[in-house]
This record gives sequence, structure tokens and C-alpha cells, in this order.
Amino acid sequence: MKRIAIQTDDFDISAELAALEALGGGGVASFTGIVRGEDGLVALELEHYPAMTQIQVERIAQEAMARWPLIGLSIIHRHGRLIPGERIVFVGTASRHRGAALESCAFLIDWLKSRAPFWKKAHYADGAGNWVASRAEDEAKAQDWDR
Repeated sequence: MKRIAIQTDDFDISAELAALEALGGGGVASFTGIVRGEDGLVALELEHYPAMTQIQVERIAQEAMARWPLIGLSIIHRHGRLIPGERIVFVGTASRHRGAALESCAFLIDWLKSRAPFWKKAHYADGAGNWVASRAEDEAKAQDWDR
């Protein structure tokens, strides 16, 4: 089972986890990212080029399935205008053993955080806005998986 969705709508974490658990493996790992509201942020706007985004996320999902003995994975990434407290991303992995589920989940979220082709613009209470650059620590985590 491989599910990849790039969407504007919110998602049901319970349904995603239930689908992964139903595969009958010994371990399910997940990560849910939520828009933070620090520094006066009132919205985070995510833009993407749909065809490119889908291809790149499919590619990294295939890489995860080749590197770890996964029986299933789910990747959901939202786009559009999101406010603090809203879910932005979900990654879930299922395997017969917890190590593969945990490692592959970390790999996928590290890749999504630093390399997925989304452009993020932060909007603040004072009317200011800026494009969000990837952070050096996120890049370093993603590069660690290349070794």
C-alpha cells in the first residue's frame, strides 16, 4: 500500500493510521506537522507546481520502499493558505519491525522538510510577509540520509 496525496483539504490522522495498521505489520510510525504560530505568524501559504511535486514525492516514496522493508506508507502534504494550529503534513510508515518503520518515517519527513518542491510564504500580523528559506539544520538532516 502506498498513498500519496498533495491537497488543500485537511486529513484524518486516525483513518491514515488505521489503514496502515490494517496491513498487519508489527510497527507503524508516523509524524504529523502542524503550522506554528510563533513570531506573529498569522498564515503560511504553500505553493507548488503539481506535476513536479507529485513526481518528486512519488520518487522519494519509492526510494523509502526500496531502502526499508515497508508494507505500506502514507504521505499527505497540504498546500494553500494554512493558519497556525492546522495540520500541514502527515507521514506514516508500516513494517514488520519498528526499526524500519521509525527510520523510514524520519527519512521521509527529513526529505519533505528540506527538498520537497513547495514554496512557503509566511504572513505576519503586522502585514509583513516573506518567503521561507530552508534551514541549515533541516538540510543537514536530509544530507545525512545520502551517506
